[in-house]
Amino acid sequence: MRSASSVTGLVLLAACSGPSLSLKRDGAAITVVRDGADVATVYAAASPRPYVWPVLAPSGIPVTRNHPMWVRENEQHDHPHHKSLWFAHGSVNGYDFWQGVKHHEQILHVTTETQERSGGEVEVVSEYKWQVEGGRVIMREQRSMTFTEQADYRTIDVAFKLMATEGDVLFGDTKEGTFAMRLHPSLRVEGKIANGTLTDSEGRLGKEVWGKRARWIHDYGRVGGDDVGVAIFDHPTNLRHPTWWHARTYGLLAANPFGKHDFQGGPSGGGDFMLKKGEEMTLRYQVLVHYGAWSPDRLENLWKEWAR
Repeated sequence: MRSASSVTGLVLLAACSGPSLSLKRDGAAITVVRDGADVATVYAAASPRPYVWPVLAPSGIPVTRNHPMWVRENEQHDHPHHKSLWFAHGSVNGYDFWQGVKHHEQILHVTTETQERSGGEVEVVSEYKWQVEGGRVIMREQRSMTFTEQADYRTIDVAFKLMATEGDVLFGDTKEGTFAMRLHPSLRVEGKIANGTLTDSEGRLGKEVWGKRARWIHDYGRVGGDDVGVAIFDHPTNLRHPTWWHARTYGLLAANPFGKHDFQGGPSGGGDFMLKKGEEMTLRYQVLVHYGAWSPDRLENLWKEWAR
């Protein structure tokens, strides 16, 4: 095992077995690399919330939108809080961490470490404080992200441990959340250069997937001459599995276990969830980025394997 080196408070350790994953550093940005080619870059200390950008398919094609971090031709400039791949929620004790503007809501970085894992995986583990104006901490979070590489796909396994260390935490019923990805404009279903197809584990297509519950969601299309796709898996142990999907034809994929009223009606607040002081909850997802055309059966089989 290699020794860790510290960069801007981050302890970095590259995998040295299995696929040749490694890390390169530019300030606080940590880029996962496979045989000299970028896989993804983690901005663990970004403000007001961390994100991963870009996320690249095995062919090297980006599957995430550049805005607002960079300018790409034919990209929409809407929703500047949609930063590539991120985790946040629009109502946490009444505060909006999804946009994080009115009350200076921030997911503040505390520490990050990475460690070597079996099979050549690289795991990035970060600690955060969910904080509002005046320095008031609402809750704390431990976030792990594990990157792996296969022949024609890559995965990012994520686990968000949410801890009510300061008092009760109420996750409010709103569509604005929660684990999300904003896709490359070519993967949109609607738009200037859109050629994407959006579907879910239940066989729904396009606009039909919005607000529905499913084990996984999948968007695929042609980007830069290559067939690529992105799927997000919801774990069976997650709250209210199968989750609702805040998935839009303009390129947003978001798993949201709290938006019951917005998604399927019923009384306002029907999706509220209270985490009592001293309790914790973990939400687990897998992001799968693939090359080539994939069948729903292959995705379903991989979901079953991962879910076990």
